Amino acid sequence: MKQYAKYIKPYLFSFIVGPLLMITEVIGEVLLPYFMSRIINEGVAQRNISYIIFMGCTMIVTAFLMMIGGIGGAYFGAKGSISFAADVRKDVFKKIQKFSFANIDQFSTGSLVTRLTNDITQIQNMVNMALRMMLRAPGMLIGAVIMAFAMNAKLAAIILFVVPLLALALYFIIRVGFPRFTIMQKKLDQVNSGIQEALTNVRVIKSFVRGNYEEEKFSKANEDLKESSLRAFKVVIFQMPIMTLAMNITVLAVVWFGGNQVIAGQMQVGDLTAFTTYVTQILMSLMMLAMILLQSSRALVSAKRVSEVLNAEIDLTDDNAQRKDKIVEKGKIEFKNVSFRYYKENKEKVLEGINFVAKPGEIIGIIGSTGCGKTSLVQLIPRLYDADEGEVLVDDVNVKEYSLENLRNGVGMVLQKNVLFSGTILENLEWGDEEASKEEVQDAAQAAQADEFVKSFSDGYETELGQGGVNVSGGQKQRLCIARALLKKPKILILDDSTSAVDTATEAKIRASFSGSLKDTTKIIIAQRISSVMEADKILVMEEGKIVGMGEHKELMENCETYQEIYYSQMDKEGIA
Repeated sequence: MKQYAKYIKPYLFSFIVGPLLMITEVIGEVLLPYFMSRIINEGVAQRNISYIIFMGCTMIVTAFLMMIGGIGGAYFGAKGSISFAADVRKDVFKKIQKFSFANIDQFSTGSLVTRLTNDITQIQNMVNMALRMMLRAPGMLIGAVIMAFAMNAKLAAIILFVVPLLALALYFIIRVGFPRFTIMQKKLDQVNSGIQEALTNVRVIKSFVRGNYEEEKFSKANEDLKESSLRAFKVVIFQMPIMTLAMNITVLAVVWFGGNQVIAGQMQVGDLTAFTTYVTQILMSLMMLAMILLQSSRALVSAKRVSEVLNAEIDLTDDNAQRKDKIVEKGKIEFKNVSFRYYKENKEKVLEGINFVAKPGEIIGIIGSTGCGKTSLVQLIPRLYDADEGEVLVDDVNVKEYSLENLRNGVGMVLQKNVLFSGTILENLEWGDEEASKEEVQDAAQAAQADEFVKSFSDGYETELGQGGVNVSGGQKQRLCIARALLKKPKILILDDSTSAVDTATEAKIRASFSGSLKDTTKIIIAQRISSVMEADKILVMEEGKIVGMGEHKELMENCETYQEIYYSQMDKEGIA
């Protein structure tokens, strides 16, 4: 919990003033029963109207001050806890943005969403409750105990029998509750992951008529969450009846023994009334403490989960980079005996012994069967992952020597999975360059063969896209993603099978545009269609994580068996061979 102290410092005023104002309520709650006993004993018993009026006014003023203190305490408690949670949430989100792909692989998307929302909300609720009750509950307990023993120490001894029993019950409740809340939060992760996956892929679900399957899958996860939540909240359910039973038994005991003392003339009626109130306050303060402890047990589970994100060691940083000021100027790429594994404990390598050079302005085609390591190779260039062995050089400098920002600013990537964001088409394209003029945006769209269909929309570039670009076709989405990358004007452009949904004629126009606006940009084209890379300056043929052929189309047709197989199999399908 020490790491959360820094989030308290900016709002230290609220964290101090809030609890102090709640003390006003405590003082009032302790004094009001005493004032009432004075009214009964000295005012009513002696029929002293002026004394009754005086004490009544005193009680009204006290209640008014309690109201001010309560409102102020609640306000600063809410302000402090909400601000605290907002800063924690901001830092968690900021940390996730720094995650490498390997870090992201450690957490599911649903789990990260739960930690950013539900878990931080639990911490916020605990902080809010603590600010409002951490001084009020013990203050009321101490004040009520002092007043009870001051009035009648013999009768107050009843409390000494009840408190240990309640403490034992609370210990058991918290000990049982903590692991149950841990399980509940994990089940919530699973539900959120299922929801996220189902909503993102709803079109696939509908096209395969798998709605019933997904409903059953969600029902199971939801049922598991329900069962684990019920098991966890049984602890809360049992807490209140136990505390209420203890309070009622104690009050009955006080009334019984205190009533006998009143009959015997050993205690005044007003004192018995006040004493009963103090006993109730003692037990209520214990209930408040129980609520704080119970809420804390759940919040501690959430705090631990949030800390896992905050404390996650980012395995890919530029902290040790020697040339952070360097930018990508030419776009030369060189791989020197590079090998790579996604999971370091795996013996099998995804890439092994990769060696090639891409000169500035060259077009490099990469082709091979699915799973042969094409995407893994290009992800090493902008350091989405780091090579296990060998070196990846850009402009003759190891990519680890660049700052991540400068390196990635020099590389434009259009990934296999094309992602657009909710907002207008213009806003999506401006991801490439937020300072770009409308003319530059339009030029990039024309080069990507997107301008024509964008203008066919009634709102043109101001057309609102749904989440993920659901209201444009696959081919249109690909062309918008290419336009976004072109607008970046990168020195290195990577197209990872990014024209698979585009017809060959349109693809040819896109490649032709590269000779103009991207003449000096090094272009890497990963493709399944051999026609997409036939005109490349250099083609890399990959198989099982290795380069098995390298050269121009004509050269590979003469000396690379794998390339020949790909060529003839595709040409046969198209009826050309």
